[in-house]
Amino acid sequence: MKGLSYSLLRAVCALVLGLVLVLFPDQAAQYLVITVGCVFLVPSLVSIIGYWVGRANGLHFPLLGLGSLLFGLWLIIMPGFFADLLTYVLGFILVIGGIQQIASLASARQWMRVPVGFYVIPSLILLAGLFSLFYPLEARSTVFIILGASSLVYALSELVNWLGFSRRRPKMPTSSKADSNIEDAQIVD
Repeated sequence: MKGLSYSLLRAVCALVLGLVLVLFPDQAAQYLVITVGCVFLVPSLVSIIGYWVGRANGLHFPLLGLGSLLFGLWLIIMPGFFADLLTYVLGFILVIGGIQQIASLASARQWMRVPVGFYVIPSLILLAGLFSLFYPLEARSTVFIILGASSLVYALSELVNWLGFSRRRPKMPTSSKADSNIEDAQIVD
């Protein structure tokens, strides 16, 4: 892969990922859950097959492997349910985080003056959490669209850097004066 530029490869992968996330955010969420299901499924299959192969050695049945297998299958069979569940959990965490920050600021008012501007970010966090609790599908789509747009910006930046800097890269890496001094010192020894 000497002729292949890793910058170009990263840019292409980020571009494809960004387009998929922006154009198909709902399907991307479900495929993410399916991928996590496969991550649970593969090791569980290995442990169960290992049990059947090594039964003569007195191995115990891998209950953890069976549980992982069932959970992986559940994730793969019902990805929409888990994508919605994840949105609710993240929304709940945002609501709790926003309330906690507002409460901390209100508590700090007892010993110092807290400008109103400090309440803006916690209020936005609280509103984002409420939005994701009441409109989980829209919140999930919005998050994936933002991730996709960020990936597209990264891809374009990587592509511009690759185009701009790859032509100016020296053909052979030059060694610094410190490297040549180290080599000279090794020859003398």
